[in-house]
Amino acid sequence: MTQPNCRTATPEEIELMLDWAADEGWNPGLADAQAFQAADPEGFFVAEVDGKTVAAISVVNHSPQMAFLGLYLCLPEYRGRGIGYALWTQALTHAGARTVGLDGVPAQEANYAKSGFVLAGRTRRFEGTLDRCDTAASLAGAADLDAITRSDRAANGYVRPAFLAEWTTQSDSRKTVLLRGPQGITGFATARLCRDGCKIGPIVAATVDEALTLARQAASALECTDVIIDTPDVPGGLGQNLQGMGFEESFATARMYRGPAPSPGPTLQAIATMELG
Repeated sequence: MTQPNCRTATPEEIELMLDWAADEGWNPGLADAQAFQAADPEGFFVAEVDGKTVAAISVVNHSPQMAFLGLYLCLPEYRGRGIGYALWTQALTHAGARTVGLDGVPAQEANYAKSGFVLAGRTRRFEGTLDRCDTAASLAGAADLDAITRSDRAANGYVRPAFLAEWTTQSDSRKTVLLRGPQGITGFATARLCRDGCKIGPIVAATVDEALTLARQAASALECTDVIIDTPDVPGGLGQNLQGMGFEESFATARMYRGPAPSPGPTLQAIATMELG
């Protein structure tokens, strides 16, 4: 086996990882590198062979209990040499005793199972067109972060404050909108421009109708109509409704965990990103 040099990635290499992800069809957001690095600056790793970066992975620690694995990539000409697995093994030590989640292609489920990962569900990607929303959106601000974090925890079953702080910050390529009720914030959604189109996620809402309202508002805030939404595969969920609206499924992943799986709530209508959960 080729013995790679496995180490923490530099900020420039995180950009490179996203370029590789784009080449594999994952279509990352235009400003994802900054948000990903804010989540856990030490959670991105690369493998070098003869001074060349040839493989990458992320194991981002969201909290003392939870980590998420993504961006597991190896250049085609270096596959089959044990390089990726060596990097995988070293990177997972970064999580310590935390539960580790991942969204992996179904064809790799058996390999992930060998490392202790257990299938918990599936995520389905839908692409289609949303009508513009003429209702003015309530844009999130810094003062809303605590409420967003609480809503996200109830939806996902774990906390990820550093990630959300950057993910929900408004910019020219990223907008987060809120649903407000008498008791405060009842839902939120983030839309971000990607290398191809616009992705919306997470979407946290009590009902599918509210989720669709948030999705339209978030997309309209970026002046987009063609969107991509990654939904948990649950009966009667947002994904089924998107299909009924003419959206097409373009991708699917297996949601797996090593360690006790978190318990997502019924308000999780769409995930944020397949790379970080």
